[in-house]
Amino acid sequence: MDWAGWAVFGLVATVALTAALITAQLAGLTRLDLPLVLGTMVTEDPDRARVVGFFIHLAAGQGFALGYATVFALLYRATWWIGGLLGALHVAIALTVLLPLLPGVHPRMASQRAGPASTAMLEPPGLFGLNYGIQTPAVAAVVHIIYGVVLGLLLAPR
Repeated sequence: MDWAGWAVFGLVATVALTAALITAQLAGLTRLDLPLVLGTMVTEDPDRARVVGFFIHLAAGQGFALGYATVFALLYRATWWIGGLLGALHVAIALTVLLPLLPGVHPRMASQRAGPASTAMLEPPGLFGLNYGIQTPAVAAVVHIIYGVVLGLLLAPR
């Protein structure tokens, strides 16, 4: 596997995913602000949280890119469609497992059972992230498939 390529192209794919997700949020397609969600795990200030969350997301994206690169290396091939399939698997796990578990570990996110006395800053995402808008699952799917396609196109197994 092209491990130097993984470091560079993982960053490129993560920036593409994050930019597409932020654009969709600003366009009103979803209320999911992933940099804010991640950053508020560290700080209460929303402006600082978005900056910190952006860098947390870049780091996480590098970790996932390493996983994609490993799969490509094990398959001895990297293609756009394999990357897209990995992106679909990635988003399926994120929407059905990771997002619903997030309120259990996030110090500033309400749980599904939080009552009116809750002082949490963020509402829970719910299954498929639907609490952040009906289009959130579609937006998340598209941006994660883009991420996988970019990695599949740019990474070359050796």
